[in-house]
Amino acid sequence: MNIPVTTTFTIEGYVIKEYKGIVRGIIVRSPTIAQGVLGGLKTIVGGRIGAYTTMCEQARQQAYDILLEHARGIGANAIVGLRYDASEVVSKGSATEVLCYGTAVVIEPEG
Repeated sequence: MNIPVTTTFTIEGYVIKEYKGIVRGIIVRSPTIAQGVLGGLKTIVGGRIGAYTTMCEQARQQAYDILLEHARGIGANAIVGLRYDASEVVSKGSATEVLCYGTAVVIEPEG
């Protein structure tokens, strides 16, 4: 089932019939050994750190997928007000927490 997700608080063409509450997906990731080595070398020479970018994108996607599961689990068919937050949970960048959250709702087409 495809769930519409938006950063706004409305979905054009639909009315919110019920607010189910806040839903979230959270993941804590650390780089693999290869990502850590490549990322560490890149910090010395400067520039874009592709290994870390990949790790962060994977973490965002996993947090998003968990958010969708949470919304489906409480009977929602859409999510409004989507936001992401990230923070370092272990010093020296060895683990990153990614939180994806929003409001789960039940929507119906207008009219």
